[in-house]
Amino acid sequence: MRALRDIHVGPAGWSYADWRGRVYPEGAGSKFDTLALVAKYFDTAEINRSLYHPPSPETAASWLRRIEHNPNFIFTAKLYRKFTHERGKATAEDERAFREGIDPLAAAGNLGAVLMQFPWSFKNERDERVYLSQLVERFKEYPLVVELRHESWNDARILQTLEELGVGLCDIDQPLFANSIKPAAEVTSSIGYIRLHGRNYQDWFREEADVVERYDYMYSRDELDPWLNRIKEVAQKAKQTFVITNNHARGQSLVNAFEILAELEEQRVPGPAKLVETYPRLIESVQPDEKSPQGNLF
Repeated sequence: MRALRDIHVGPAGWSYADWRGRVYPEGAGSKFDTLALVAKYFDTAEINRSLYHPPSPETAASWLRRIEHNPNFIFTAKLYRKFTHERGKATAEDERAFREGIDPLAAAGNLGAVLMQFPWSFKNERDERVYLSQLVERFKEYPLVVELRHESWNDARILQTLEELGVGLCDIDQPLFANSIKPAAEVTSSIGYIRLHGRNYQDWFREEADVVERYDYMYSRDELDPWLNRIKEVAQKAKQTFVITNNHARGQSLVNAFEILAELEEQRVPGPAKLVETYPRLIESVQPDEKSPQGNLF
């Protein structure tokens, strides 16, 4: 299934302090390359830092060097938050910086999608629809996907509009409150995109919660099963599908990504021995790789 339908599975981000000693050994060294580790086992990762600040062209070039050992690896990237979370504040300089940081990935053929991730507060109202349309026009040369978290966007007319614009819709799993958009398997472009955020109800909307607390969640196998069906459904409709696990706290995104990958491959897949040691349940999905991965930053 995966090979035939071009499904890419991987985590959101790769540089987290709490992965040390859990995903890879504590003594791996201060310059241990977690991107190289991720690219050893997965075919994609979502660039998380581009949400907070546009990467430099030099950083993008270093990312490309560090994934050279996996010719199938494709990045996805979040659009800079000034365009999605701080609407009206983005400047021409912000746009230029974002393009300069992402274009090397696109030129190399390693950019699968640009994700326009909007917060729950972005609702299906006239001004927001106009803004979204203008943003799509602004970045139309990129393969665009939009993430909409509020239930008001669950509208057949919106799906039709996205399809006409050639913009993909991100199907998400998130803590479900009264007006949270529900899990689905919608496809509105050639790109299928699924993001699993976890279901940490306690911290999802808590203002004091940091990103580690908000995404601190481990999916059970039973919780993943319906998403495996949706992934296959999406992959039947799309030319290329990205499945991104965003529950990154303590490496849990990797645990669930390996479990999804093993189910799609219908066999155990290689994975880091340290992660299996940390999460013994992975032995059902992962064949521990005892070889030490590349430990240098460049």
